[in-house]
Amino acid sequence: MTLKSTHLDEQGRARMVDVSAKAETLREATALAVVKASAETLRAVEQGSVKKGDVLAVAQVAGIQAAKRTPELIPMCHPLPISSASIAFETDADTGRIEIRATVKAEAKTGVEMEAMTAASIAALTVYDMCKSLQRDIEVERVVLLSKKGGKSGEYRREK
Repeated sequence: MTLKSTHLDEQGRARMVDVSAKAETLREATALAVVKASAETLRAVEQGSVKKGDVLAVAQVAGIQAAKRTPELIPMCHPLPISSASIAFETDADTGRIEIRATVKAEAKTGVEMEAMTAASIAALTVYDMCKSLQRDIEVERVVLLSKKGGKSGEYRREK
């Protein structure tokens, strides 16, 4: 089976996909990023004692801002009228993990998966930036799409 890329024209050159014939529908996507750090670093995050400030508050704003600016960062992304972007954190100092969930919504002709994944990624990188003076070997372990709704392709939910 040969897969045809929608991001290439007949000459094999990059192009933005034409979505003008598609209907606007409510689109929603949730992505996950996982940050791995030491228990000591995570306790400092949870207690708000990191010298640069409230790590999760700054990461939350950074993630939301990233969702809105995704088309500036990902060349073939369409600018979308985002109606909602939220970032949620689950910290566990015992396992040294911060799970970051980014959810983005828009009424648009194309999905918001890239906006959600960009938001989760930038929130995770912001955690690293805010905590690097405490620990240089913090890891962003993964960024994945958890779910998406809307559009012709319908609903997707990542299996565990």
